[in-house]
Amino acid sequence: MASRSFPPHSLLAATLVGASVLLSACGSDSPEASPAAGDDALKVGVFFPGSISDTGFMQSGYLGYERLKKAGEVELSYVEQVEAADYEQALVRFASQNDLVISLGGQTDADVRKVAPQFPEVEFVEIGGPADAEPLANLAYYDPQQAEAEFLTGAVSAMASAKGTIGFVGGVELPAIVNAANAFSNGAQFADPAVKVLPPQYVGDFNDPAKAKQAAAANYGAGADVLGQIVNLGKQGIQQAAAESSARMIGGPIPGSCDDESYVGYVQTDIGKEIEYAVAAVQDGTWKAEQVPFGLTSDKDATDFVLCDEDAEIRATLEKAKTQLASGAVEPY
Repeated sequence: MASRSFPPHSLLAATLVGASVLLSACGSDSPEASPAAGDDALKVGVFFPGSISDTGFMQSGYLGYERLKKAGEVELSYVEQVEAADYEQALVRFASQNDLVISLGGQTDADVRKVAPQFPEVEFVEIGGPADAEPLANLAYYDPQQAEAEFLTGAVSAMASAKGTIGFVGGVELPAIVNAANAFSNGAQFADPAVKVLPPQYVGDFNDPAKAKQAAAANYGAGADVLGQIVNLGKQGIQQAAAESSARMIGGPIPGSCDDESYVGYVQTDIGKEIEYAVAAVQDGTWKAEQVPFGLTSDKDATDFVLCDEDAEIRATLEKAKTQLASGAVEPY
């Protein structure tokens, strides 16, 4: 394969690389560090396969990247919007330039596992990969435990539904997303055993509003009046379908405004905390090649639910679900 490289870009003015560039990417892989970071600062490369402005998983992670940049203790670089065929090349480049490489999304798992053994002196962290994946000698897995958040989403959706029918729209049918869909159904049954949960729909893309809108419209047409979701830019399509159907949805992972009547509430999943955790672990020498959970059942405080609906019964059910999940009294899936 011919050697390929990323063009340098400003972190504050990232522009999409043209189709003529072999490695399709947007962002910056030029190291940036605050004056507070010395010559021996930890070098960290963060791989965002999707867009850092997707209002979802990637953007939630990028918020942590920005906090690290502001703190100025490490030398940072990132790349976003990489084609799947170029994941391996991007990871190899990052590994050749950094002490720590962080990759977001289970869709990168096969490439991360291929590249990590080639760079035994570099630590790798994959966020959102398979929860049952075996860590490698220099590869740790950080699990956002999206299923726990979707258990709460299912519980809230069931209680907020006036028709007694709800549904779930997912992006790519990855193990973590399938588990989350199962947890959504379990959470709904936890809140209301009589609720009807439509079969989950996977649109095959996290960032296609048209496909997400089509899936959402089909759910609303089948009788659902509240939908849970794990998509990124696709949320725009679900929101359009909700408005056109006078129905509702659950947002997240970045909470938005409750002024929008389409939203019952928002899952709050702070992926950025996992990036910060990885950096701190390498800095203080506690980094381990292990599965690290982030969620309601962990002590990492990276998952919550913001409820917009003021109904007391819905709020009481949400709190009950959170308490029982955190205590281990119920399993999400």
